[in-house]
This record gives sequence, C-alpha cells and structure tokens, in this order.
Amino acid sequence: MGRIVGLDFGRVRTGIATTDEMQLIASGLTTVPTTELLSFLKKFVAEEKVTSFVVGEPRQMNNMPSESEAIIGPFVEVLKKTFPDIPVHRQDERFTSQMAVKSMVASGMKKKNRRDKKMVDEISATLILQGYLERIK
Repeated sequence: MGRIVGLDFGRVRTGIATTDEMQLIASGLTTVPTTELLSFLKKFVAEEKVTSFVVGEPRQMNNMPSESEAIIGPFVEVLKKTFPDIPVHRQDERFTSQMAVKSMVASGMKKKNRRDKKMVDEISATLILQGYLERIK
C-alpha cells in the first residue's frame, strides 16, 4: 500500500502525522515551521511511498468554514500542484486541539510539556488522520 500523511496546517507551524504502510494506525511524525513544510514533504515523499495527504478542514459549529480556511485553502492548491499524482483529502478538524490537550493530560504528561504547541500540533495532526481513517473504513 503506502503511507497516508495527515497535516494540521497552521500559519506558523504544521503538525504532521503518518500511517503505517498498511494504513491502519495514525502516528505523530513531527511539527515543522510552515515555511519549511513543502521542502519537508518533498523529502518525505522521495523516501516513502505516500498514497495520499489529509489536510485538516477547520469548521465553525454551524459547519461554515472558519477564518483559517483562508490560508489553508490556498495551501491545499499548492500541495495538489506540487504533488499532482498524490490525492489530497480534507478532514473536519473541529476540537482536535482540545482533544490533543486532553490526551496529553490523560497520558500523564507534565504541565510544562503540555504547553509545547509543537506537540499539540503533532497530536492534532494524528487525530485528523485517525478521524479520516475511521471515516473511510
């Protein structure tokens, strides 16, 4: 098969998650500065077989796109042009940041480490990707 890459795209940094090659489990990979995201993805795609990307889709409670979609939408178009042979899917990302913090608390992570926004972004990317996997199964 190949890996699916999940992205929690942000203005400053982007959390990245990936599946195993059987596409069963989503795992956090890293968080990179958004300015370095395409370079990171090019290198990753060169080293790993990537079958698709999943980008978080921020929505408000009334199901309308949130303000951050104004920067995510154009990125999705660049992603599609950069990797024309790799499909890009969207996944609702409502509450992923709150769920990420709750999972950090539940795992016993110290308060100091929970303040690390990079870790929150990576966990959020994992939740986005896991949500996508559950939706397509």
